[in-house]
Amino acid sequence: MVDDEIGLVMLTSGSSGTPKAAELTWDALAASAALTTGYLRTDEPTVWYPVLPANHIGGLAVILRAVFENVSVLWGDPDDLGQAPSRGATHVALVRTQLARHDVSGFAKVLLGGARPPSVLGTNIISTWGMTETGSGIVYDGRVLDGVEVVGVAGELAVRSPTLFRSYRDRARPCVVGPDGRDDWFPTGDAGDVIDGRVSVKGRIGYVINTGGEKLWPDDLEAVIGSVPGVHDVAVTGVDDPEWGQRVIVLVVGTGANLDSAITEVANERIGPWAKPKVIRHVQAIPRTPNGKIQRERLADLL
Repeated sequence: MVDDEIGLVMLTSGSSGTPKAAELTWDALAASAALTTGYLRTDEPTVWYPVLPANHIGGLAVILRAVFENVSVLWGDPDDLGQAPSRGATHVALVRTQLARHDVSGFAKVLLGGARPPSVLGTNIISTWGMTETGSGIVYDGRVLDGVEVVGVAGELAVRSPTLFRSYRDRARPCVVGPDGRDDWFPTGDAGDVIDGRVSVKGRIGYVINTGGEKLWPDDLEAVIGSVPGVHDVAVTGVDDPEWGQRVIVLVVGTGANLDSAITEVANERIGPWAKPKVIRHVQAIPRTPNGKIQRERLADLL
């Protein structure tokens, strides 16, 4: 049975383990649609072009904006992204893989979610952070949407938001005590901090690599290695090592001569000697969820 106030039960992405069924109320879904629509509204009518699967929150949120707000949806082939603006589409939400494959310069606004964004983005592209439990993105370009609160609690980002899910199907929503002394903050599982109102996300807490006495966030090293010419995709993981604590392993999809040495060099220069991979393994593909997140639980299968 589902209570009448629940508008959606959706599985989380599962990028960090077994998916969980999150219950979101109608009020939370409506709040998410309103906050995003208000932030992105321009002088022209908003027309969304759905290209993400609706069984993930980023894709369904596009449709719900048309349900709850005065915006339209233009249906079409996701592979025709580049032609959609000529047909009247103004807004699109996508993931990094789609951004790399398509020209989206014709859209007024592009929401980019899932994996960490490239270091250089077009002026119409907005990098987002959020999750199923937050009813889609709640941080745009490092700034929270109106009515949303994000704080750091012992190095973990915690959220209080009108878009927040009510509970999981099999358990209550976890809560932690925030800096204000209240115990109604949702711990997201992402490491990060909030400085002068800007939210910085480091990555999932469970995947930090401790090597040589230093903490290394896979997302940071992946962003650095992703800037190397010839690297098409990359994932970073760690394995137990008696000397280093953990060894840094890089899985890369790429082409070109001297690619391994270029990867090692940029890791050393941009992060530090502890970030230099002990092993670089070339693979055919990096396992990702439909919304672009690396399936880190599956990386061990490629080692």
